[in-house]
Amino acid sequence: MSEPLELLEFTNAAHQQNYGGTAFPALVVADKDASLSTVMRAYKNEIDAALAATGAVLFRGFGIADASAFDAVVTSYGEKNFPYAKSLSNAVRVNLTPRVFTANEAPPETSIYLHHEMAQTPIYPSKLFFFCEIAADTGGATPLCRSDILLAELERKNPSLTTRFANKGVRYTNVMPPENDSGSGQGRSWRSTLGVDTREEAEARLDALDYDGVWLDGDILKATTPVLDAIRTLPDGRRVFFNQLIAAFRGWADSRNDTSKSITYGDGSAIDAADMALAIKIADEISYDLDWQAGDVALIDNFLVMHGRRPFVGKRRVLASLVK
Repeated sequence: MSEPLELLEFTNAAHQQNYGGTAFPALVVADKDASLSTVMRAYKNEIDAALAATGAVLFRGFGIADASAFDAVVTSYGEKNFPYAKSLSNAVRVNLTPRVFTANEAPPETSIYLHHEMAQTPIYPSKLFFFCEIAADTGGATPLCRSDILLAELERKNPSLTTRFANKGVRYTNVMPPENDSGSGQGRSWRSTLGVDTREEAEARLDALDYDGVWLDGDILKATTPVLDAIRTLPDGRRVFFNQLIAAFRGWADSRNDTSKSITYGDGSAIDAADMALAIKIADEISYDLDWQAGDVALIDNFLVMHGRRPFVGKRRVLASLVK
């Protein structure tokens, strides 16, 4: 194994964004034949400081080649695994190692819109790792959006809207099939999502989570969350637009789900489409497209930064791992 770098350097590149003098995302380029697993162990404090400041750190040129090597990098970071199998994620994914799974099995022409991972549930990870094993021929970038910057701009343009989000919270409704539907960005079955085999077990799990559930024809389950936060205050006092509203409003459309019925305020009242359009416009304007190179690894603060996926052409393989 390579020796640790004498000094971990965060590099600036012309295409990075800049907020308050801090580059977004932070970028670490490999020095000689440095081991990323070694860097993760030796410089965790520095990496965490950069992550807290900017919300995303991209590691480039370290020669990570496959799921096993990526698993070793994540393990070297030293924090607890947040397993996909135990999550309430809507997405169909395939586990490759105990810590690593495919990011989303949705077709390449499907846009996955900006969201905080699993913010449409009461159980979510604190950090995400992504690894690009194969870069797409065209497209396939991962858009990243600073939610503190988004909220500040939304509050400047429509302060009453942010007050409603903060005071009322939000609820999400998702209609789940009995078996996985890989043709949908939210096609995970209710059996897999809830970790159950029978309707009776599903109902007990929903009760424990304080969800409302209704059975539809075809063994389909319509589930509505309890009231969840739309705005979150981080430990350092920053306020963020922490939710899955943009993704649900723009992208939760398939043979079962209707985006107009996917989100409400916490009191059940409708969220105006014009208000969502404003949030979407701001998010699109400030998003940074992470154009993957094979071997890239990105670490993202799930409370500070939203992510998504652009459509692509060709084979693309981006793997993920979650941290509690």
